[in-house]
Amino acid sequence: MDDRTAKGLRDAWQLKPAQERVSWRRRLLGVTFLLLVAAAAAWWIYGSPAPRQPATRSATTAPVSVIAATVGTGDINITQNALGTVTSLATVTMRTQISGYLNRVDFTEGQEVQKGDLLAEIDSRPYEAALQQMQGQQARDQALLEGAKVDLERYRRLVAQKAIPQQQFDTQQALVKQYEGQVAADEGQVNTAKVNLAYCRILAPVSGRIGLRQVDQGNYVTPGDQNGLAVITQIEPISVIFTIPEDGMPQILSRLHAGAKLPVIAYDRSGTNRLATGTLTTVDNQLDTTTGTLKLRAQFPNEDERLFPNQFVNAQLVVDVMHDATVLPIAAVQRGAPGTFVYLIKEGDTVSVRPVELGPSDGDRVAVHTGVAPGDRVVIDGADRLREGSKVSLRDPNSNQAIPAGSGAPKRSGTPKGSPEGSPNGTPKGSPK
Repeated sequence: MDDRTAKGLRDAWQLKPAQERVSWRRRLLGVTFLLLVAAAAAWWIYGSPAPRQPATRSATTAPVSVIAATVGTGDINITQNALGTVTSLATVTMRTQISGYLNRVDFTEGQEVQKGDLLAEIDSRPYEAALQQMQGQQARDQALLEGAKVDLERYRRLVAQKAIPQQQFDTQQALVKQYEGQVAADEGQVNTAKVNLAYCRILAPVSGRIGLRQVDQGNYVTPGDQNGLAVITQIEPISVIFTIPEDGMPQILSRLHAGAKLPVIAYDRSGTNRLATGTLTTVDNQLDTTTGTLKLRAQFPNEDERLFPNQFVNAQLVVDVMHDATVLPIAAVQRGAPGTFVYLIKEGDTVSVRPVELGPSDGDRVAVHTGVAPGDRVVIDGADRLREGSKVSLRDPNSNQAIPAGSGAPKRSGTPKGSPEGSPNGTPKGSPK
């Protein structure tokens, strides 16, 4: 290319519009971006590590370690659970019935007292003096009455002889009646003084445990004191008041009308520790319309004093007992697509899904109407990894060691140590499709 040709090309390039030069640069950048994207895709496809191979079928068919229990028979309590409050059968606030200085306090806080025990004394001297005054007034009026009666007998003879007018006799007769009324009033005042004198000795009205002292010795006490001297609460026996829904009343009333004594079991706040066992004694005479419940009272001997007034408890009323029922641990019950079912251990240490129809439960046991029979073995721990036909290996619940195949499962009638309290909600992992 000679110099003239090159110069012509340069002149032509310089003469191109600025917009054409900008467009050419954009095309160059776009081609570069597409090359980079293609390179990254090739590295992702051919250069990334190979995916993990799925587990072989031989690994999934390994026996699942489970704990088994044997279905048995027993009695199941048909119960109604309720919330209750411990209530004393007698709670008395000791108050003085007269006014005076408290001379002596004869009880110790927290002491067990019996009905009639002397608890405190009030200064009795003013009331002794009042009694003596009333007795003197009574003696004087009694003497006047006797004198008037003697005069009346004399006037009776004289009026019969016409020696005195009839009016004088009638006046004396009225005077005798007046004195008789005065003597009767004096007798009432004497009795009142005696009662006030007896009130100087404050006695225990009921048997029970006395609380904290509200008034100290030496204070002036009156019947208007709001707190009184102390409070006596009966501890033995004691009662629990609880409520149940009105729907449960027909079954309870039918049992009571048949003469049955229904046991009531009191549990602590957590509902796990049994505190005492008593008997249903009273059913209230009307329903609470705001809550649709009925109050009941159960009485407990409370000899060990495990129940305390105003304590919150969980009350379990035993309405009836199902005898010789087929029972199994609640931990064996699963819930899924078939409804309620258990994993039944068959010959060859394999499991089968067995639908069951449940009855009432009692603690960690539940009655079964259909599905299993006494002597069957069911899985109570490890069911989340099972399927229909899964092979299992039994382990000892205490040592967590596998039991050789074919040796059988330990016979257990309740929930084993470490097993769940109940079946999970919803479809568990491993439930049949």
